[in-house]
Amino acid sequence: MPAQSRKAKPEKKSGKSSKSKPEADAVEAKAATNGEAPTAEPVPKAAPAKRRSTAEKMAEGQRDISVSEFFAKNRHLLGFDNPRKALLTTVKEAVDNSLDACEEAGILPEIWVHLEQTGPTRFKIGIQDNGPGIVKKQIPLIFGKLLYGSKFHRLRMSRGQQGIGISAAGMYGVLTTGKPVKIISKIGKKHPAHYYEIQINTKTNDPEILNGKGEGVDIASGAKMQADLEKHKVEWVAVNDAGEELESGTRVTIELEAIYKRGRGSIDEYLEQTAIANPHVRIHFKDSENNERLFERSATTLPPEPKEIKPHPYGIELGRLIAMLKDTRETTLSAFLSSSFSRVSSGAAKKICDAAKVSTRMSPSKAGRHEAEELFKALQEAKLPPPATDCISPIGEELLLKGLHQVVPGEFYAAATRPPAVYRGNPFQIEAALAFGGSPAAQRVSLDALTELLSQSDARTLRQFLTSNFAGLGSDAADKIIAEAEFGARQSPGKLKKDEIAKLHEAMRSVNLDDGQTMNVLRYANRVPLQFQLSACAITQTIMQTNWRSYGITQSRNALPSGPISLMVHIASVWVPFTSESKEAVASYPEIQKEIRLAIQTVGRKLGMFLRRRLEVKAEGERRNVFLRYLGEVADAVSDIRDAEDQRDELYNQLLEVAKKKTAQADAKYDNRGKKIEDADDLENDKSVLIIPREEPAAAK
Repeated sequence: MPAQSRKAKPEKKSGKSSKSKPEADAVEAKAATNGEAPTAEPVPKAAPAKRRSTAEKMAEGQRDISVSEFFAKNRHLLGFDNPRKALLTTVKEAVDNSLDACEEAGILPEIWVHLEQTGPTRFKIGIQDNGPGIVKKQIPLIFGKLLYGSKFHRLRMSRGQQGIGISAAGMYGVLTTGKPVKIISKIGKKHPAHYYEIQINTKTNDPEILNGKGEGVDIASGAKMQADLEKHKVEWVAVNDAGEELESGTRVTIELEAIYKRGRGSIDEYLEQTAIANPHVRIHFKDSENNERLFERSATTLPPEPKEIKPHPYGIELGRLIAMLKDTRETTLSAFLSSSFSRVSSGAAKKICDAAKVSTRMSPSKAGRHEAEELFKALQEAKLPPPATDCISPIGEELLLKGLHQVVPGEFYAAATRPPAVYRGNPFQIEAALAFGGSPAAQRVSLDALTELLSQSDARTLRQFLTSNFAGLGSDAADKIIAEAEFGARQSPGKLKKDEIAKLHEAMRSVNLDDGQTMNVLRYANRVPLQFQLSACAITQTIMQTNWRSYGITQSRNALPSGPISLMVHIASVWVPFTSESKEAVASYPEIQKEIRLAIQTVGRKLGMFLRRRLEVKAEGERRNVFLRYLGEVADAVSDIRDAEDQRDELYNQLLEVAKKKTAQADAKYDNRGKKIEDADDLENDKSVLIIPREEPAAAK
C-alpha cells in the first residue's frame, strides 16, 4: 500500500503539469474567485555565461601604437585619399620644404620637378632644389621618421609645421610600390654628396637605410661626381639652364601609385599658384610626356626673414603653463614669466604675481596646482601688448600684383595687406588680391590640351567635365558651351570623336562666358596653395558672406559671386589653424574671418570704383559721339551763313572743345552738399592697383 501511494504521487504531479493552457487558466480563475492566490510555476535559473576573455588575456594584446603605423592605416588624414591627390601631396610637401630651406639660408630658390611614368598607375617624382643641403646624419631622420623636424616647436612663419609631410609621402610610396625613397644632398662645392635609399619601419617609426650596408653612400664632388652618379644610377641636376653650377642642394625621388591629370587640383595648377604667392622662386616642370614648362621669377629679392618669438600669455592653456613651470630652469617666478613669454616685462611680471597672490621669488618648480591656476587667471586678465609681428612675413601689395599679373590674365588688379592681428595669442596677417577681366581658362586651352583632358576625365557628363576642370567656369557657362556645340545634356566626354572635340573647342572659344563665370578663389596659407576642401575653409565662407553686389558684381544668396574675377586670399601666421593634418582648409576663428572680410572689402571697393569709372567713360563716349556726329555739319552751316569758309576749321575746333567740356561736366561727381568731389576715384595714383589698358577699336570717321 505505501508503495502504491508513493507511485500515485508522481502520477498526480505529472497530470497537473500536463494540463493545457485553457485548463490552467480555468483553475487560476476559480482560485481567484475563492479568494486564493494562484500558484506560480517555478522559474528555472539561467546557467552562468562563460566569459569570452579575461583581463589578463586582454592585457596581452595591448601595446604601443607607432605614429607611423597609425598614419599608414589612416593616410587619408595626411592628404593621400586617392592616387591623383597623393601625387599632388607628394610634390607639395617636397616643394614646401625646398622653399623653406632656401629662404632660411638666404638663397633665391630654384626648383626642378620631374615626373616620369613607370607603369600604368605608377609614377616616379623627383624634386630638387638649390638650397643649403642637409648634413649626413640628419637625412635618414628627416625622410624616414614621422613627427621629426625643426619647425614644430618654433613660433615663426614657415610652410611646414608638423614634421610629417615628406616622410609620409615616402611612406606612401613604400606602401604602394615597395620601393624606397631616394635622397641625395650636397652642402657645399667641395663637399661630397650623400646618397641614401630609405624606408620607414612603421612599427617603430624609425628609418631603415637600405644602401651602403646601412650607412648610405658618399658621392665624390668635382670631376668624379658624374661618374659616381652614373655608377649608382642617381639623378642630379648639376648645372641650371643659365650654365651655373649647383654648389649645394637636395633631391628626393619617390616612386608611388598615382594618377596624373591636368586641370583643377593638378600639379600644373599647384605650381602656377605657387608662382603667384612666391614671385621670387624659379620652377622647372617636366611632365610624364616630356613637356617642359618654366615658371620664371618676377622678383629677385627674398622676403624678409621672419624671427622666432616666444609664446604670448593669451595663447597658452593651464596644462601647458603647468608643464612650463616644471621644465623651466629659472629660479624665480618673475624671471620665469619674463623669459618664457613675449611682451611680459619685469614690471608686468610683478603685477601678474601680485594679482595671483604669489611671491615673485617663488621657485617655479614648487608652484602647486592652486598657484598655477591663480597665475593662469592673472595672465589672462593682465593688460599686455599684442605679440610682435616680425615673426611673420607677408607677401606685400607690390609682389601680390606682380605675381597675380604674371599668371592670371586681366585688365584690373588690386591688392590689400591688412595690419597684423592676433587669435589665441598667435599673430597673423591677411592679404587679398583681385584680378578682373581677361579671358577665362576655358578659352585659353588649346585643342591638344582639351583632347588630353577629355581622354583622362572620369566625368559622366560634359557639364561635369567643364565645371570640374576649368577654374571659374560655372554651371550656366557650361550650359552655354554645350548648347553652342549642339550636344545633349547627358553627353559623355569620353565618347566624343575628333570632329566633335574640335566643335566643343570652337564653342568654348566663341561663347561669351563673362556672365556665366564664377569667381575663381585662390586660397593660401603661409604662401602655400590650398586646393581642396573649398567649402570647409573659412576663406571661402567669408567670401560668400560678403555682399559683392555693392561693388557692381552679380551674386546669388550664399554663393560665390559671378563674373570674370580671380580672388586671392593669403593668411600668414606662426601657427595656421588648419581643420585637419592634411592642411587643406583654414578653421573658422572669428578674429581671422573678420580680417579676411576687411581685406576683401578693401579690394572690392577698388574694383567697384573701376567698374563705375568704366561705365562713366562709356556713357561719356556715347554722349560725345552724339556731338561729334553733327559738329561737322554745324560748322559747315555756320561758315556758310557767315560766308567764312576759311574759318570753318577754327569753328569746328571751338565746338569740339565745348563738346568735351560739356561731356566732362556731365560726369562730374558731387557730395550730399552739392560740392564737387575732386579725384574721388583716383585709382591711377594708387600703388596697390594695376590697370591694363584695353585696346579699343578705332572709331569710324
